Amino acid sequence: MILQTFSNLEALSQAAAALFARLAAVAVKSRGRFSVALSGGSTPRRTYEILAQPPFREEVPWNRIHVFWGDERCVPPSDPRSNTLMARKAWLDQVPVPQTQIHPISCQLDPGAGAREYESLLRDFFGSSPPCLDLVLLGLGKDGHTASLFPDNPALRERERWTATVQVPGEDIHRVTLTPVLINRAAAVAFLAAGAAKAGALREVLQGPRGPLRLPAQVINPDQGELYWLVDREAAKEITIRHRDTEAKRPRE
Repeated sequence: MILQTFSNLEALSQAAAALFARLAAVAVKSRGRFSVALSGGSTPRRTYEILAQPPFREEVPWNRIHVFWGDERCVPPSDPRSNTLMARKAWLDQVPVPQTQIHPISCQLDPGAGAREYESLLRDFFGSSPPCLDLVLLGLGKDGHTASLFPDNPALRERERWTATVQVPGEDIHRVTLTPVLINRAAAVAFLAAGAAKAGALREVLQGPRGPLRLPAQVINPDQGELYWLVDREAAKEITIRHRDTEAKRPRE
């Protein structure tokens, strides 16, 4: 695990954008394409905005990028709760990623069918190759959830399927999420966590007793890939384990 702490959300977001660019360059050079699963929520929005601006807008090989989502609410694409809409507005509509390489989750009409169709799309994408996303971006909820993997949800016990439907108690909509089965096969997973409201959850996930049904973020531990935690000082203020205090750096040329 690589844990880095930044002074604020801006520095964290710059570092996340630099990580994205570096991993994309390596993947495209070695395999000809780069696949990423995006996170929703408020924390990654600034990272997406930075990727849409110079220098990243000019440097990233956008025509080789394939964009997936880690989870989505089953709402129309124009709904402000849509993770896809947020990413499009902040980033994807402003960079030259071919539309055929942007793969949103469509589940507003039938969540179960949407989950099955998204898994089929992912299996077709990888074909006979190992199902290994190059990067999965994740957030952290105050209850320890990540993607749409919530405490005690059956998706946490999944051992075969790559996607699952979820309905959060109190919500009137369903969600579709990637399961740990696929997330943990990624070459890199990066959690982004910012703000004092996340401090307790971050401490519990990183230093608390093992209990992934209670703290779903604990179930994310890539089988062979890298696990990054990029956090700001407010989120990290209750952590006592050693971590690197740093600022954003540009990716190596």
